Amino acid sequence: MTDGFPAPVAVADAPLAATITRVAELAGKMGRELNQVFDLRRLSEASGVPTDVVKTLLEGRPAGEPDLQARFLQRLDLLRRTRVKANGRRYTQQEIADGAGMSRQQAGALINGDRRPTMEHCDAIQRFFGVHAGFLTAHDADALQRTEQQLLQDYAGRARETVPASAASAGDPLARLLQNHGVRGIAWRAAQLPSDKHRDKVTEWLDMLLESVKPNES
Repeated sequence: MTDGFPAPVAVADAPLAATITRVAELAGKMGRELNQVFDLRRLSEASGVPTDVVKTLLEGRPAGEPDLQARFLQRLDLLRRTRVKANGRRYTQQEIADGAGMSRQQAGALINGDRRPTMEHCDAIQRFFGVHAGFLTAHDADALQRTEQQLLQDYAGRARETVPASAASAGDPLARLLQNHGVRGIAWRAAQLPSDKHRDKVTEWLDMLLESVKPNES
């Protein structure tokens, strides 16, 4: 069809479930509770997925709004509540219309659910609010997975381990590894490898490295 989205399809939860499992294992190894890694409110605002749906998906259970227009209205409402002007007020329909390059009547019909949005409408509104492509339309699981990956990457980057420079400059290979990447950075990169076989190789290599630098027992 040319005047709106095609019919909705079933949400695939398997990729999200696999990611959740890896992240939970990683959080456990780092001694972190899952709710310390995943902040429900932040994930909701970043992905457009309601907090109750975020919670359910993180628990590994299927959830989310399957109807595309209903999902669009849900996400647009969240944008209007969370992406506000400097004075704390919401953008008016006229301001959204002007920023998205459409008439006030068009914007009003979209906001009120009286008109089915096209991809062009979504792209324009997403650009106006400064959110990523697909924010208004992606399946709840897909949107959350993208945001979840970015959050974990940010978490790993901020939590980089620090190692004395003197140890690294002295030629200690483990110290250099930690200084350059950090434990969490290594774990994050390993989690992104395409298969368990690749991750096993990283584990094997790290085990060999740790064995080679282990202090001699007296």
